[in-house]
Amino acid sequence: MIVHLFRKKNVGKQYDPATYTPVIRCSICTGEQVAGFRDKTTGKIEDILLLQSERDLKKFRELYGLGDEPIEKVY
Repeated sequence: MIVHLFRKKNVGKQYDPATYTPVIRCSICTGEQVAGFRDKTTGKIEDILLLQSERDLKKFRELYGLGDEPIEKVY
């Protein structure tokens, strides 16, 4: 019997633009940036991907089909 302890999370699931807004959460102190989605009703941000380079942002856009739409930065 094989038990998979370390499975890859299901990244790339579809998000609902009616209830979520894509955002980039930026730290003023460290400069760290995390891409995620903000719930329009509660304002809570769900972190999805740590952005370490422009390539990571491109990957985030491709996974969720965001194209070239502007993504709000939240500090």
